[in-house]
Amino acid sequence: MTDLTGKTAVITGSARGIGKAIALRYATLGANVVINYASSAARGEQALADVRKQGGQAIAVQADISKAADVDRLFTEAAAAFGTIDIVVANAGLELLGTAIADLTDEQINSMVNVNARGAILTMQRAARHVADNGRIIYISSTAIAHPVAGAGLYTAVKAPGRYFADVLARETAGRGITVNTIQPGPIDDAGVFLDSIPADSPFRGVQADGRIGERIGDPSDVADAAEYLTSDLAAWGSGTTITVTGGLPQ
Repeated sequence: MTDLTGKTAVITGSARGIGKAIALRYATLGANVVINYASSAARGEQALADVRKQGGQAIAVQADISKAADVDRLFTEAAAAFGTIDIVVANAGLELLGTAIADLTDEQINSMVNVNARGAILTMQRAARHVADNGRIIYISSTAIAHPVAGAGLYTAVKAPGRYFADVLARETAGRGITVNTIQPGPIDDAGVFLDSIPADSPFRGVQADGRIGERIGDPSDVADAAEYLTSDLAAWGSGTTITVTGGLPQ
C-alpha cells in the first residue's frame, strides 16, 4: 500500500465526485488533505468531516480557481496549515454536454473557459511554484478530448489545454524530481453530469456501460486508484504521461 504519511495534498474541486474520492483515498494513506470548494460551504464541510473520519488531518478552503488571488490563497492556507506541499491534484472543472456550438451563450463560454482552462493552468502554475522537490502534480482531464462529440464542443475544447500544459510542465519541473501526469477518465458515476443531470434510470448509463469491464460506467474510486498510483514510489520515474480510466473501451 502507498504510504503518504507526513505528506500534504491539495485537491481542487474536492467537495464531491472525483475530487472527494481522491481526497478520501489520500487520507486513508496518511496524507494531510486540503479540501477545496468553490461555493457550497456545506459540501466543503461535509467532505472535511468525511476525510477526518478516515483519520486524516485536513482543512477546507473556499477558493474559486478561476481567480488568481483565490488560487494563491489556497496555497498560502495549505502551507500555513501543514508546511510543505507535496501533491497537487488539479481536478476542479465544469461539464456542459448537449449544447451545440451555435447555441452556446457568452456566459457559458466565459464560465467554462475561466474554470476549465484558466483554472487548471493557474492551479498547475502555482503548484510548480509551491510543490516540494520530488513532489507530484496531477491533472484530471477527460477522454472526451480524444474524439469530437456533437454537443460537447466547448467542454472538450477547454479541457484539452490542461493536458498539453501538464505535458510541458513535466519537462520544466523534471530537474526538481517533480512528476506531472494526467488522468483521463471516461464516464464516471457520481461525478459531473452523472451527478448533476443524468438520472439513475437513464438509458444513457446503459449505453455508456456497454462493453466496459463489469458492464458498468466508472466509479470515482477508479480514478482514485490511478491517483494513488501516481503518488506511489512505483510512479517516481513516470512523468508527462496520461493514464486513461475507461473500463477497457478505447477513447
